Amino acid sequence: MSERSLHVLAVVGSLNKNSTTRAVVSHITEELRGLGCHVDVLDFFFEPLALFNPEESRQSAVYSRLQQRVDKADVYVLGTPDYHGSMSSAMKNFLDHFWHEFAGKLFVPVVSSHEKGLTVSDQIRTVARQCYAWALPYAVSFVEREDVKDGQITNQQFKRRLEMMVRDIRVYGNVLARQRAADLAGSDPGFMAQHRKTLRR
Repeated sequence: MSERSLHVLAVVGSLNKNSTTRAVVSHITEELRGLGCHVDVLDFFFEPLALFNPEESRQSAVYSRLQQRVDKADVYVLGTPDYHGSMSSAMKNFLDHFWHEFAGKLFVPVVSSHEKGLTVSDQIRTVARQCYAWALPYAVSFVEREDVKDGQITNQQFKRRLEMMVRDIRVYGNVLARQRAADLAGSDPGFMAQHRKTLRR
């Protein structure tokens, strides 16, 4: 798998029209595209997603189209504000819609928080673990008006941390994507073996 073929789904879990989360995720997507990654942006402000109902949601046309986008991704950049020490309801609702599509792929938490977003990033890692996904061993958090102003990154230290994250998304995203594809195509034992009959890639 060529590094240029890495597919990233960048999820904006904020419904705020002037969201700093959106601004930071947009910065990350621009940097990834500059490195040759294919980036699909899922922004719930522009693409509302109904509350997950296990008895109905998976039969809807909206779910089918979104599943294709989720399934295609190798990496999920998950941008969310910190609401009372938890991820946004929009982000949690998105994660509730899927599970086996995440297996063997990379989760990347990006959190807008005045409290470093530690519980939020831990919650995202918990979802990754429960879905047999990998998570970047660190998260990036930022403070509104200190690190971002008028949609631009204003804190140089924060910008350098984002540069590190973008590099690691590309490098480790490709490593995991190659190994995942090999595991699905092979016959060796491993945690991806259980998905060989159900996952397309």
